Amino acid sequence: MNAIERNTLINKYGDGFSEVESALADFPSNKLTAKPLAGKWSAAEIVQHLADSEMTSAIRLRKLLTEDFPVIHGYDQDNYAERLRYNERDLAPALDAFRAARATSLQILQNLSEEDWQREGWHTENGRYSVEKWLEIYAAHAHGHAEQIRRLREALHS
Repeated sequence: MNAIERNTLINKYGDGFSEVESALADFPSNKLTAKPLAGKWSAAEIVQHLADSEMTSAIRLRKLLTEDFPVIHGYDQDNYAERLRYNERDLAPALDAFRAARATSLQILQNLSEEDWQREGWHTENGRYSVEKWLEIYAAHAHGHAEQIRRLREALHS
């Protein structure tokens, strides 16, 4: 990956929170926990997931940058949603956590050296895991969930 490709992904990563915020802007507040699409999370569950995922990803990035070949542990996101009662919790703290974790990680990404970009670890589910791979995954992550929120909103109106 070259510097231009990285910067494009960094910019996309930086836009992730506002993309989710935009998707939630006209979502009916009394329907945030509704599940109009069978087998899919509610908007509230998506937001809680984004908070947990973003906090986890922030630690992953820091481990990749500060430890020699760290082990990056996977987790069961559906178990988190159920056991941490995503659909029963207030969204405001989750949105704050998502925004803050992303903002601090963005500061780090904007100042990485070429050597930093080459650092790697081992992901327990996916094998070799680099800083660049991290960026590829998380640059798209929030955008994908914003689209999921929009599909939920459309399903509520159909």
